[in-house]
Formats: sequence, C-alpha cells, structure tokens
Amino acid sequence: MLHTRRDFGKLALAGASVAALSAAINSKIKDVQIGTITYSFGQMPVGEIIPAMASIGLSEVELMSNHCEAMMGAPAVPFGGGRGRGQMTDEQKAAQRQQQEALHKWRMSTSPSAFKAVKTKFNEAGIDVQILCFNQRIDATDDEIEYAFQMAKALGVHAISSSSTVAFAKRVAPFAEKHKMMWGGHGHANIFDPEEFAKPETFAEIMSFGKYIGANLDIGHYTAAGYDPIPFIKENHARITNLHLKDRKKPARPITDTNTANLPWGQGDTPIKEVLQLMAKERYSFPANIELEYQIPAGSDRVTEVRKCFQYCKDALA
Repeated sequence: MLHTRRDFGKLALAGASVAALSAAINSKIKDVQIGTITYSFGQMPVGEIIPAMASIGLSEVELMSNHCEAMMGAPAVPFGGGRGRGQMTDEQKAAQRQQQEALHKWRMSTSPSAFKAVKTKFNEAGIDVQILCFNQRIDATDDEIEYAFQMAKALGVHAISSSSTVAFAKRVAPFAEKHKMMWGGHGHANIFDPEEFAKPETFAEIMSFGKYIGANLDIGHYTAAGYDPIPFIKENHARITNLHLKDRKKPARPITDTNTANLPWGQGDTPIKEVLQLMAKERYSFPANIELEYQIPAGSDRVTEVRKCFQYCKDALA
C-alpha cells in the first residue's frame, strides 16, 4: 500500500497505529540487512519518518541523534546534528551557539532511559534501530560523549556511527571500551585533510586506538576519494559497524579534487551491486544503509527516491 506525505500527517494527527500502514516488513535480503539512515528523509517532520519507512518496507534504521531527540521534544538544532556544510554569517553562528547551549542544557537534564520510548515507536512499526548516528567533534565535553553512549544503550543499538575527526576518535576510544560498544567513524572523501576518515591509512589509525573503534564505511565517499570499497570491506569486515550506500564518480587522475557529485544510483562509479553481492556471499552481519544525498528530481520527493534506492538493492540481490 502506498501513502503520500499528506497521509502520513493525517495518520500522525489521528494517532493511528503505524502498523496499519503495512503488514510485517522485512528488508533483509539473502542475509543482507538493508536499511536507511534517517538523514535520507531530510527536513521531513520527524513524525513522518516511521510511517515513511514502513510504507517503503525498510525494517532497519540508523537513527540520527537529532531526530531521536526531536521525537522527545528537544530544542531545535541545525539540521544534521552537526553535519552542516558551508560558511555561516556571524549572526548565524551566534544563533547556532544559543541553540547548542539550549540543547546541552536539555541533554544534561534528560534521563537517557527516556529514549527507550523512541525505540518502542520504531519497534511497533516493525523497524529495528540498529545504529545510532551521533556526530561529535573535538570540542564535545566528556559529559556529552558519555550522554551519546547512554542514549545508544537506551536505544539498544549495536553501535554508534559518527562524522568526526581522528583526534576525537582517540578521545572516544576509552568511552567505547568502557561501554563495550562499537563506535564507527563515518568516512568522507577529503583525502587532503589528515583529520578526515578518508584514506585506508586514516581508518587504520583510528582502529588502532582500541578494539571498539571501527568504520562506518560510506562506499560512495570512499569511491570519490579514489579507492575501491571491496578490498577494504574484505580486509576490515570485522570492524565495520555499517555501510552507507550512495553513488558517486571516481575522481580524475591525478587527484586534485574529490568533490564529485552525488548521483542517482547507477549513474556513478560506486560498486553498489558488487558490494551487496559480496555481503550476501560472505554473510556479513552489519547493515547496509541507504543514505540519500543526490538532488531530488523535479516532481519527486525523498520517500519516492529512497524507495527507488531500496528497489535497486533488491534488484542487485535478486
């Protein structure tokens, strides 16, 4: 059954059970767990994310911390929970600082156990919250790092993924060890910044910090950085928390710029099909999560495009 965003809003307002949107869902295909990160749904109201996933048929989610907190009534923060790109004006920076201060105060006064209610909302729709995406940088306080792990434990996830830096990964390693929980550095394509998780060497460096530090390999970004994700996955599968699936072009040679565009799947150079087939063959247990970042075509929307990406995965594993 297909539902429009207007339908989702009506159902949320009416308090309708999300389970009514579809029968039991299962997006594990040939032992490959396909899911999505909630980032794929952009600035869609958080109340629409669960019914959207149910309508698509995705049974696994990588929940972004800002979406999780919004479901609990946290103060508004810039979209992406720290993933924002581009330059900001002084006024925007000041406003962001105020938002972050309000959020910090809210976090420190909120019991992490409260987030069990968020997990329940997903579970009731047949969706398993396997990964918490909590992006943090070097200026995060120890209390904020601890908060991230407490939230993850309340959600019952297998691991935390994070867009961060090499220096922060070294800081977080003792927390991951303390909680016996994997923390996966989310890779990007900027091979010119030694603090980014972009090269095999930088992933190796962060994994040397402790046995609970791993890789959230974004196979699109890894391709745009000039590397083949398949050898990396074969070598490091035991330390991979999850994959992000997207399609990007390889950089021109010699590499002077890794800023290639995100493209509709099948138009880039990322070996999405081959990666999924490798996962099926080797029965890797980590999830492969759709991360929608390409420009939405005119007349379409994010739910439609995530559904297309899921179909691409099903076709690859047919």
